[in-house]
Amino acid sequence: MPASKIILALVASAGLGACGDTLGKQALGGAAIGAGAAAVTGGSLATGAAVGAGANVLACQTELVDCN
Repeated sequence: MPASKIILALVASAGLGACGDTLGKQALGGAAIGAGAAAVTGGSLATGAAVGAGANVLACQTELVDCN
């Protein structure tokens, strides 16, 4: 398995725990993780940030992730 895929998996896992107290903090944390993953894998930073923000907000708002 290429190192970039391993790093992407680790970054994505870290993003699941990036819940903030507010919707804005959740979106910002997810966007940072998504953009970081895109930078490591050579993808679009804007797309990575958008996907990361959406995924993190979804995970936190639906309580898929225990943030406490």
